[in-house]
Amino acid sequence: MKAAPFAYHRPASVAEALQALAEMGDEAKVLAGGQSLIPLLAMRLTHFENLVDISRIPELCGIDLDGDELVVGAGTSHALVGMDDEVAESVPLLSLATPHIGHFQIRNRGTLGGALAHADPAAEFAAVALTLDATIDAASARGDRRIPAADFFTGLWENALAGDELLCAVRFPVWSGRTGFAVREFARRHGDFAIAGATVAVEIDADDRVRRCAVGLLGLGSTPLRGTPAERAVLGRPVTDITAAEFGALALSELLDIPADRQGSVAYRTRVGSAMVARAWADATEEALDA
Repeated sequence: MKAAPFAYHRPASVAEALQALAEMGDEAKVLAGGQSLIPLLAMRLTHFENLVDISRIPELCGIDLDGDELVVGAGTSHALVGMDDEVAESVPLLSLATPHIGHFQIRNRGTLGGALAHADPAAEFAAVALTLDATIDAASARGDRRIPAADFFTGLWENALAGDELLCAVRFPVWSGRTGFAVREFARRHGDFAIAGATVAVEIDADDRVRRCAVGLLGLGSTPLRGTPAERAVLGRPVTDITAAEFGALALSELLDIPADRQGSVAYRTRVGSAMVARAWADATEEALDA
């Protein structure tokens, strides 16, 4: 099957892209890496009158450390994020998540901004952005705005961008001190979307008590989620007093709409999700204690 006919546009700058989106409105769709959009078009699961290809706009690519934030351009590929030394040093959770994304061909073409805009609940970069309270830089002909990751993912494959807005960059806070980070997920085969997974970031003080903790959950709802009950429960406690099993159970304790499909029942996904959180917690705390 082939995609239905569409008009193809390739702006040379962000300004040109914003003008095109302003003129075409809901009849246009942004094309970045195309690793999710092109298969959907080819199978005719969706259709747009106009595709606006932003893949060759230099302004949208790059990785820069700006004070206590790492700013990653929306057009930066997964592969570049995964191999960048600045990313590994400043936001290790991004580096740890990258190898879990599809296969190397997908990582070479897919982009950070495209992954977030697609808003798949099992997407690793989306979970990392939510876990670390990242901020999304959006622009339109009407002006610029910054959207907290907590407000960005609004539903299954839905985000908070208006029809004339372009995701330009993502700002990730840089954690300091005695920190640990981990990503764990379970999929039937490497490269498949995760049945369930978790991202964990933890900071401990000089007395080995939890100073800060964040948990992201993949594949356990219609959007990426936070394991808020676990985050609350461990603050101020000695990290060695918290078992991995306890932490894993707490992270999922308030989830009400865990999906069921051919990959697994609600009970199965809950069990797998708890196990992934528990393993990620064990990995992250071990790293923090050794820091």
